Amino acid sequence: MKITETKISDLLIIEPAVFGDERGWFMESYSAAKMRESGLNYEFVQDNHSYSSKRGILRGIHFQAGEFAQAKLVRCSRGAVLDVAVDLRKNSETFREWVAVEISAENKRQLLIPRGFGHGFLTLTDEVEFLYKADNFYNAAADRSVRWNDPDLAIDWGIAEPILSEKDKKAPFLREILETKI
Repeated sequence: MKITETKISDLLIIEPAVFGDERGWFMESYSAAKMRESGLNYEFVQDNHSYSSKRGILRGIHFQAGEFAQAKLVRCSRGAVLDVAVDLRKNSETFREWVAVEISAENKRQLLIPRGFGHGFLTLTDEVEFLYKADNFYNAAADRSVRWNDPDLAIDWGIAEPILSEKDKKAPFLREILETKI
């Protein structure tokens, strides 16, 4: 397992060891033991799996507020996405900064996103399956989102008019929710 640091502390790119030959390949997509050996002590309690049918679908930026915050280990098992994590930790030196990583079935990269981050992804291909582990259970009352094109974040998604859910179209700007407990 290869771990690469990003410009934001604790936000890590993880590349599992992949073993392949003419028949195909094998990898451990997750190993609690290898994570612990690397100093990453997460206890994941929920697995989520989403499917997006078309290129250009943008999901996010989502997060769970307060005690329901979630760390996530995300990966793409089919297709490709531009995965974005935004530091929403108010006391962080990198508050409001973001990192974008291409994650695909081909490159097998994963992104480890700590608690206190917003998360979203843009499908770069048709037929995308996206999986993530969470270290806290989903709580509908704590579900929050930030507008995907918030000018204060200035995320470069590489698309002007993505396909959005009604929830994401109506998401507030970060400045509108700063009073809430993130």
